[in-house]
Amino acid sequence: MAQKSSKVLQPIIIKKIKKRAHGGHHGGAWKIAYADFVTAMMAFFLLMWLLSYADPGTKMGIAQYFNRPLKSLLTAGPGSAPTTAPKTVDQKREEQKQVDKQKLEELKKKLDAVTVRDPRVRAFKNQIKIEITTEGLRVQIVDQKNRPMFAVGSAILADYTKVILDQIGSTLNDVPNPVSIAGHTDALQYAGGEKGYSNWELSSERANAARRELIVGGMHENKVLQVRGLAGSLPLDKDLSNPSNRRISIVVLNQETVRRLMQDGTDAPPQGAGAPPSAGPSALPSGAASAAPTPDASAAPSDAPTAAPASSPSPQASKR
Repeated sequence: MAQKSSKVLQPIIIKKIKKRAHGGHHGGAWKIAYADFVTAMMAFFLLMWLLSYADPGTKMGIAQYFNRPLKSLLTAGPGSAPTTAPKTVDQKREEQKQVDKQKLEELKKKLDAVTVRDPRVRAFKNQIKIEITTEGLRVQIVDQKNRPMFAVGSAILADYTKVILDQIGSTLNDVPNPVSIAGHTDALQYAGGEKGYSNWELSSERANAARRELIVGGMHENKVLQVRGLAGSLPLDKDLSNPSNRRISIVVLNQETVRRLMQDGTDAPPQGAGAPPSAGPSALPSGAASAAPTPDASAAPSDAPTAAPASSPSPQASKR
């Protein structure tokens, strides 16, 4: 018993080792890198999309901004912006054309509304033609069979023509563009022919009568840039006896046409075949604007003749 008690009991140590499975969670660092990559790609494609809509001047300004030395960027001061390349003359003209086109389209809508809203004008809607041309917005008031705009052979306005011009006059003030007014007659000649009082004088006087009535209706006096008498040189219909050839044409001029007119004819488009060298008689009524440049050739169809017929009507024919 004594030998057994002399042995020292040793403690028993049990070590437990936990085994980790392979392929477990390794942290979220890769997610941050992936998010940065996606953000960079999104910013890149957004930049490319914005550049695709930038005009050449803006792109040039951006290029100059990044080409500037660091020293100039530091000394430029707060609020400095990248310089933009100046626009060329062609770019400015193209922008002006777009602005003009938009303004004239809005004016066309207003004039169309006038012809529908006012019952006095609505009755003569089929005699009012409104369209956009290369010169601007053209409003034509044409004769109709048994419903002339003027007294026979004179520049006295019919009552319904005054109503139409009065309603148009105030609406033309909605845009700053100047206007050109042209008078047109048919091909019937006076008994004295071209040597005396002729269609040139008559068409000029009718254009001036329309100008005065537009001012009565509220159009600004300084809005008229040009008054022309074109006689029967630009028929609206190939049938020269058609009453629609007798008409008043009011063109709200775009800036490109105004620019040409202001160059004293140096850059004016050629006149139509058969048209006389001047747009009206030399004795233009007092108060009429210079009648030199650019007849509205678009008033006639492309295949319509622009000269008086070879065989003139009888000198005794009634004059309108």
